[in-house]
Amino acid sequence: MLKITKFGGSSVANAEQFKKIKAIIQQDPTRRYIVVSAPGKRFAADNKITDLLYLLDAHRKYHVDASSVFKLIKNRFIEIKNELGLKQPIEKELDAFYTNLNQMSQAVIVSRGEYFCAKLMAEYLGYAFVDAKDIIRFKLDKSIDWDATSTKLQAKYAQYDHFVFPGFYGTSANGHIQVFPRGGGDITGAILAKCLHADVYENWTDVSGFLMADPTIVKNPKGITHITYSELRELSYMGASVLHEEAIFPVKEANIPIHILNTNRPQDAGTIIQEHSKVKSGYPITGIAGKKDFMSIYVYKKHMSNEVGFIRKALSILEKYHISIEHIPSGIDSFNIIVEKKEIEESLYEILAHFKDELKPDKLTVQEDLALISTVGKNMSDKPGTSGKLFGALGKNNINIVMIAQGSDEINITVGVKKKDFTKTVQVIYDTFVGGNEE
Repeated sequence: MLKITKFGGSSVANAEQFKKIKAIIQQDPTRRYIVVSAPGKRFAADNKITDLLYLLDAHRKYHVDASSVFKLIKNRFIEIKNELGLKQPIEKELDAFYTNLNQMSQAVIVSRGEYFCAKLMAEYLGYAFVDAKDIIRFKLDKSIDWDATSTKLQAKYAQYDHFVFPGFYGTSANGHIQVFPRGGGDITGAILAKCLHADVYENWTDVSGFLMADPTIVKNPKGITHITYSELRELSYMGASVLHEEAIFPVKEANIPIHILNTNRPQDAGTIIQEHSKVKSGYPITGIAGKKDFMSIYVYKKHMSNEVGFIRKALSILEKYHISIEHIPSGIDSFNIIVEKKEIEESLYEILAHFKDELKPDKLTVQEDLALISTVGKNMSDKPGTSGKLFGALGKNNINIVMIAQGSDEINITVGVKKKDFTKTVQVIYDTFVGGNEE
């Protein structure tokens, strides 16, 4: 059994969190290879180290004195070192980093949070430190060079029984430090899991996995103990985010389960993400997620179905303005295009003018302030009447549905409602399918 164990920013925020990690590692000898993020917030008004490093880079770029920002960064690491009684002279390396700031790229600067954290964690656990810049390789198109990365990782795996690895960065094709998008530590953990053929990829954070609904809407929603990658993709897209989406793909391809766990409550079951699981849910749905602030463009034209390429013309207009489309519900002579309001509001009137000129519709209207709510679950396709039950419950509660979309794999039913009905809709769906009673 081999587990790749990744700890997020909140899990490494201070010395006390380091101690929790050590206890977690000591509980399970299969947790041999550890990935860490940069220290996150210790309390609500605190700063994440990565945010401070981006601020440090901005000061450098605009020739503003950065000493006060650097002092905040340095003190965080020194505080962790001193409270844990660590010996390595990290002060010297931090001072050298600041001295050479003007010779560094932004990528190098912002990657140092993970770098220094991993060095401290390696000493604290008594593990080797392996630098991501020596292992993870990117191609010219910024995608992962899997062959080179795997070869280098396998060599370190053969060399060390245990090591600590910084997340978030690697080395570009031309030999420079390159970083992932924010949250890239999750991706780093997934890369190690895939390349080392891990049995499980553990992702430790400050929540006990996924919940069946937003806890700010539904009081004490039940946790999701098992979820498939496809279900997770649907929920994450609609805002139910716990880990970086790009972290899913490397382990999904290798069929490696991801286990989301809580560093502050290691006794909690968490959520296992796995495409094929023998565990059966007691509910017909897996979870509910939604987002507000969408807009619908309604296009009606007589005999539209006889006009070849009509919808394509509309989509081509939106493509010119780089507008992403959420859904396109359609009828015989009409269709709706659902888009995020923030994407289209600046160019809306220009786009409508193009629609009138090129499509010559009989009717063209815009409906604002929409919300989309997705009800997701692989079990729905096996339970006849699920959609009828959902629509009936919304109707009984006087919620008007303005849009309906269902995926061809039947794991997702998305409804569009007025923004004012968003919270009520989520609560009604939860009460209808989950309530307090298992089926």
